[in-house]
Formats: sequence, structure tokens, C-alpha cells
Amino acid sequence: MKKQKRWLQAVIFAAVVVLGGYTIVEGFRSPTKTPEVGDQAPDFALSAVDGRIYELSGLRGKVVLVNFWGSWCEPCKREMPAIESQYRKWKPSGFEVLAVNIGESAVTVKGFMEQYGLTFPALYDPNESVRKKYGVVVYPTSFFIDARGVIRFKQEGEMNEPMIERIVVSLLS
Repeated sequence: MKKQKRWLQAVIFAAVVVLGGYTIVEGFRSPTKTPEVGDQAPDFALSAVDGRIYELSGLRGKVVLVNFWGSWCEPCKREMPAIESQYRKWKPSGFEVLAVNIGESAVTVKGFMEQYGLTFPALYDPNESVRKKYGVVVYPTSFFIDARGVIRFKQEGEMNEPMIERIVVSLLS
């Protein structure tokens, strides 16, 4: 009888350890897979400075740069003129830019866009749901998406004009 009781206690203890370990490991895992190069870009719909709603899937058939930025971010400030230049150059060929601002006010975003003379859409992500969906932790972070909606290039950190042009040209051809 004592052997059976000890054996049962050992089985219960082992089950508790296994289940506890599984629960702890699952708690550290990311609840959703963040997109990588080669994945379909997660769709989203966000409001812009002008009040218009932009939906990523609505731009299917075009090459899209989704850029996550903040007005406080120095590398973001430095790369915006390069993005604007390439946007103006390649927009007639089917290049679009969606600049997703992280949690700043409409006044701040609008002022930034005007100060830098930016003409592409600046979108608000007030609760950071799109930032989280894309797994963005570094600013700026840019995703270049092809005409079929597939992520073809991801850049964490500042981009320069030749880099942007090289990627855009390769995706448009």
C-alpha cells in the first residue's frame, strides 16, 4: 500500500512539474508570429492626418513602404527627406508610402509633416496595435511590400536615398 501511495505521489509531482514548466515556457512566447521577409504583410486600416482611412490591402498592385516612426526619433528625422524624394520620383510608377506614427498627437504629427514638407500619408497608430502586429521595437523600421502584398525587405534603422531607390526599383521591375 505504501509503495502504491509513493508511486502515485511521484506521478502527481511529475505531472505538476511538467505542466508548470509548460505554462511558464508558453508565458514567455510571443502570442503572435511577427512578419518576416517572404511573409504576407498583415493588413491594417489607420486614419491619416487628413482624416482619410488607409487600408494596406487597398494598395494591392502597388509597391508600398510602411515606415514606423516618431517625431522624437533623430534617425527618423534624417531619413524622411530621402523617403519623400523617392516617393515623389516613383509614385507615378506605382510606389506608395504609409508612414505609421507611434502614439503621438495629431497636432504633433501634422506639424512634423509640414515642417519637413512631406506629402505621403502620415497614419496614426494611437494604441500601437499595428506596431505590435509588425513586431516593431526599433525606430525607424521600414517594410517594403511588393505588389502582391508580400514583405520583400525589412530595415531596422535609418535608410538613405540610394538604399531606398535600389529597393524600390527592384520591386517595381
